[in-house]
Amino acid sequence: MRRASLFGLALAVAAAFAASAETAKPQEKPQDKQANWNWDLPKYVPPPRVPADNPMSEEKFQLGRHLFYDKRLSGNGTVACASCHLQERAFTDGRVVGVGSTGEKTPRNAPSIVNSGWHATFTWANPALVTLERQMENPLYGERPIEMGVDDANKAEIVGRFRADADYDKWFAAAFPEKKSADRISFDTIIKAISTFQRGVISFDSRYDQYLQGKIKLGEAEQRGHDLYFGEKAECHHCHGSVNLDDQFVHAKTREAETPFHNTGLYDIDGKGAYPEPNHGLYDITQDPDDMGKFRAPSLRNIAVTGPYMHDGTVATLEEVIDIYARSGRKIEKGPNAGDGALSPLKSPLIVKIDLTPQEKADLLAFLKALTDETLLTSPRFSDPWKAQAAKK
Repeated sequence: MRRASLFGLALAVAAAFAASAETAKPQEKPQDKQANWNWDLPKYVPPPRVPADNPMSEEKFQLGRHLFYDKRLSGNGTVACASCHLQERAFTDGRVVGVGSTGEKTPRNAPSIVNSGWHATFTWANPALVTLERQMENPLYGERPIEMGVDDANKAEIVGRFRADADYDKWFAAAFPEKKSADRISFDTIIKAISTFQRGVISFDSRYDQYLQGKIKLGEAEQRGHDLYFGEKAECHHCHGSVNLDDQFVHAKTREAETPFHNTGLYDIDGKGAYPEPNHGLYDITQDPDDMGKFRAPSLRNIAVTGPYMHDGTVATLEEVIDIYARSGRKIEKGPNAGDGALSPLKSPLIVKIDLTPQEKADLLAFLKALTDETLLTSPRFSDPWKAQAAKK
């Protein structure tokens, strides 16, 4: 009898504890909203990493989209993020190098933001930039060169522009409900919102993706180009072989990110492998002589619409890109950058001469064009919301 009473008492205590735990259950945290986010990815693409302090949500994505296209974010109100990242060019700008809010040119070609949620590092050659949030500070606050032109003198004014806008007040409240009203509109939340938008700009609907999903067959030239690309003759896949067709690919379950950088023999201006000022690649960060001319291999997705090419935009066409790699480096006959990159002692051993016939070059080009995602280039989801609103008026 006593044993039964003790057992009953134990059950009662357990039930009371469970009820207390249920009552004390915390309210839904902001990051719990991420459970409602749908990446809508093919089976062969794992979800990207997402920082714990900046979970995905539709409200934040749409806020970030508005901010991405808003010129009020720049110091002088003349450019937006979208000024250097045009949707119809797969979020590049078609220029040799970018142009900032004051008209100052950047030293490098504007990279695409597409699928950037899967990047291990950002920009062309900075191993320290490992999140979109951290990268976003570069164009905002950079002084050499000036891009968005945000500084200590105008930060409060810029934030004030958005705080004075009733729509933004509503959008920030929806995107950051955990924030007190006084803290909702700040550069911290602006950066998080734009990073969320960028993380959500994805592209996996090219002809190549449709082929991978068994929806279509590649054309004969595309298929031959595919076989060259992934074969041991052209060997493109050594630097562009991941799901994102690059080699710095990380996702939600990646334990340790690989971050290779490569010297592809684009320059050799002194016979020792030197690259011209101000683009020394990874060397600018590490000061290691062996890192001269090393840059991150960009994704080749949508490559047909993202020219001009290379870190400094000095290669105009895809045909020229193919010729340079087939030759194992670029030869510049005259001028201050004259030299033969194929002879550079710092060139990656992956860059070797490839005897491609004219037909093989054409086939490789056909496959590269099959990497264009036409949906990305026109999708209303990634488009300028301000134009859409103006059209309705």
